[in-house]
Formats: sequence, C-alpha cells, structure tokens
Amino acid sequence: MAVALMWEARAAAGRGEELLAWARARVLEPAPARRETFTAPGERVLVITWWDGEDAGEIAELPDPPAELLHRPVHRWRFTPVPEQPPR
Repeated sequence: MAVALMWEARAAAGRGEELLAWARARVLEPAPARRETFTAPGERVLVITWWDGEDAGEIAELPDPPAELLHRPVHRWRFTPVPEQPPR
C-alpha cells in the first residue's frame, strides 16, 4: 500500500517566502519515498510526500509552523491510490 500526504499552509501577509523556507528546512524521519514542494497564489505552500508500506503510523508529518507565519491553520490530507478503471 502507498500513502500520499498533502500538507498545505497559507502564509500571513508578506510571509510567503519565510513559510516556504521553513517548510523546505523541515527534515522528515523516516524520510518519504518522494517529496515535492509547491507554491500557489495567496502565499500558499504545498508539500506532498509519498510513503510506501502498510503501516500508516510510520508516516512523518510536517509539524505546524510558528503561528506568526500563518494566515490560517495548516490543512492536511492523506490519500491512498485506487486502481485505474480499465477503458470501456
């Protein structure tokens, strides 16, 4: 089984670069199989990590950043893949 963990935060006004730097500096232990970081309008930062294995308890989540960097609380979602449907 695989799990994709999405972590999304919106920075306080003018703090987007600081939030991005904060997220990039976080080291996850254990390390994910894959990690990507994105930005979006509205000073949003998105980190997606992919994890292999059966035990979702071993997934290291990014913590909450310092409150002064945030416009609103962090959003987190966990996704598991589903088989593609065969073409009809």
